[in-house]
Amino acid sequence: MHAVIVWWDLAGSGQTVESLRTYLRDEAVDRFSRVSGLRLKIWISDTARQRWGAVLLWETAEAAAAPLTPRAAELIGFPATFGGAFDVEATVEGPHPLASLPGRGLALEG
Repeated sequence: MHAVIVWWDLAGSGQTVESLRTYLRDEAVDRFSRVSGLRLKIWISDTARQRWGAVLLWETAEAAAAPLTPRAAELIGFPATFGGAFDVEATVEGPHPLASLPGRGLALEG
């Protein structure tokens, strides 16, 4: 497995965490649900510091290397402030009452 982490400092971008939630609801969640080799994508934010990003878990490094349309970078106006790719050493999922993760998060709940 392979993990990718990216984030943006939104200062000066014309976007905010709140404005990018619309992008998630209207476009990104549905589009990424169909990306081959992607096991999980978690969009993350820090409203106080106006940071936005994602953690992606891929089946393989090859799947992670496949080109994706850089729509978030297009909306924000510049490439990610930080980006890194990592080997996954181990995974675990703790006990929880949720049936599944899709449809969870601030942009989709409420």
